[in-house]
Amino acid sequence: MLVLREPQQLQILYDSLEESTPESLKVYGALFHIRNKNPFNLEVLVDAWPEYQTVVIRPQKEEMKDDLDYYINTYHIFTKAPDKLEEVLACPQVINWEQAFQIQGCQENLGKALQKVAASKSVKIDYLRTVLFVFEKPTFEASSGDKMDLMTLMQVPEVLKDRRKETFQSTFLDVSHARLVNEHWEWGKNEKSLKYVERCLQNFIGFGILNSEGNLISWCITEQSCEIRMGYTFPKYRGQGHMWQIGGNSMAYFFSKKLPFYIHVSEDKEKTQQMLMNFGFKNALCGWHQWKCTPKKYC
Repeated sequence: MLVLREPQQLQILYDSLEESTPESLKVYGALFHIRNKNPFNLEVLVDAWPEYQTVVIRPQKEEMKDDLDYYINTYHIFTKAPDKLEEVLACPQVINWEQAFQIQGCQENLGKALQKVAASKSVKIDYLRTVLFVFEKPTFEASSGDKMDLMTLMQVPEVLKDRRKETFQSTFLDVSHARLVNEHWEWGKNEKSLKYVERCLQNFIGFGILNSEGNLISWCITEQSCEIRMGYTFPKYRGQGHMWQIGGNSMAYFFSKKLPFYIHVSEDKEKTQQMLMNFGFKNALCGWHQWKCTPKKYC
C-alpha cells in the first residue's frame, strides 16, 4: 500500500471519491479534514496510484498508542474491488491486528473479506448495520429557487414551536460540553469515549440548544469523517422542533463551508428516520456499517 501525502494527490483522490458517494462517504469525509489541517492526524493509503482500487484511511501510528481504544483506532475503507480486499486487510502494514479497532464504511461487502481475515488471526468481530441518510440537495447555491426551498425547509414547523413553553437559544458546543454529550451517547459513557468526544469538540463543529436557564438541552456534533453524530434531546424537550432547529443551523454552516455531511440512524428509530426524510434527507440503500474487532486475548 502507498501512503499519499502530496496535496495534489489528495485533491485528485478527493475529486475521484466524490463520484463514488454515498458508498465512499466515510473515506471522502475523512479526506476532507485531512486536506484541511488534519486535526486527527490521519493518513491515506491506496493500493496503487493513480489507478487505485482500495483506499484505507487510518490514524498515524503514533496516535494508536492504546491497544484498547476503539474510538481512536478507527479505519475507514472504500474499495472498488471487494474480491481483492482480503489481501489488503491481511497485510500487517495496513491493519494492526494485535490491537482492538473498528472499521467503518458504507459498503456491506467489506464484511466478507474482513470476516475471513479476522478468523485467521483469532479476532472476534461485532458487526453493526444502520441506516445511512444523505441530503438530497447537492448545493446551497445551485439556483435562487433551490436556496429559497432550503431556507423554507429549515424553518421549524409552527406545530412544533407551539409546544414550547419557554424561550430557547441556539449555540455552538465547546469542550466544556463533552462530559454531558458523552453521558448521553449510546456508544459512549466511558473514559475513552470522553477523550474522543473532547477531541471532536476541540476540532470540529457542534450545535446545540439552550433553554431559558442557559442549560444545554439538545445537541449534535461532527467528527473526523464529517459525519453528524451523537444527537440527543432530553426527553422533556422532545417533539418541540429543537433537533429541527439544529438541523437548520448545521445545514447553513455545512453548505457555507462546503463540508460533506451525512448521518446514520439505528434501524429501529423510525421516528428519527421520518424526521430526517421530512427535512430533506434520503435513505442511502448502501447502509452504514461498523465492524468492531477484538483480538481474543482482550475478549
